Amino acid sequence: MTGPPLALAPAMADALARWLEGERAVRGRSAHTITAYQGDLLAFLSFLGGYHGAPALPGTLTALTQTDMRAFAGAERARGLSPRSLARRLSAVRSFLRWLSDREGFDASRALSARGPRYRRSLPRPIPVDQARAVLALAGTRHPTPWVAARDAAVLTMLYGLGLRISEALALDGEDWPFGDTLVIKGKGGRERVVPVLPVAAAAVGEYLRLAPWSPSPGAPLFRGVRGGRLAPGAVQQAMVSLRQSLGLPETATPHALRHSFATHLLAAGGDLRTIQQLLGHASLSTTQVYTGVDDAHLLAVHRAAHPRR
Repeated sequence: MTGPPLALAPAMADALARWLEGERAVRGRSAHTITAYQGDLLAFLSFLGGYHGAPALPGTLTALTQTDMRAFAGAERARGLSPRSLARRLSAVRSFLRWLSDREGFDASRALSARGPRYRRSLPRPIPVDQARAVLALAGTRHPTPWVAARDAAVLTMLYGLGLRISEALALDGEDWPFGDTLVIKGKGGRERVVPVLPVAAAAVGEYLRLAPWSPSPGAPLFRGVRGGRLAPGAVQQAMVSLRQSLGLPETATPHALRHSFATHLLAAGGDLRTIQQLLGHASLSTTQVYTGVDDAHLLAVHRAAHPRR
């Protein structure tokens, strides 16, 4: 049985800070990702301190083995960490060990050879086309204040029509308006992408701005809360809860599900994965490929329901 986690030694804390800074500056990791990585490594290094009875040092990591990695994985699973979260945590640990082994000149292959847990990546749950249209149509009528209702409809239209993350839509500022044929979006890790702007999306935003008590201005948020500050994601999520209850939609019908629906409906209409990857701002095609599973699931459902030999 291991003792309580021990504080990081200064040398270890310095190495961790240097690695995190490299991930941020060189690899362009977002602040959210850096925070997650820091938590992952603190959990790992604190575990090693308790497991071996002494603070982990850069030099002592040279002796890490598969047994150490398996013990850490077992402890995390015992704490209730899901296989998916554990896989991400181990991935961060491996990245740090690779960086440290290159910096310190040691062989980390014994620790790196430990296999992570297997997990099934859950499929996105898109909203059918007719339900997505119903959500957007109803959104503009749900709030008693007309400009707030128009704002909610505009934001949700941006998620479904342009495939934006909710954070990306709410990060837009006054200088981004009026929209042209395309819009430059800054996504995860500071990566920029260009997305086409559908006329219906521009019209929805224009209607919101026509009714809103504020005019768009440089440096000010495009989408505002009732007090004039930048609109919070929670307000959009709450609006979607109301819409879903009115339309009898499942709890999986969230604002982010509209982004999933954008990708899935494009794929079903003949869009290719590379284009959809660029539109969504995915760093890896493997992330986008999950939508092929959604499409396959739909095809299987249709086949089973309609095939004459069922």
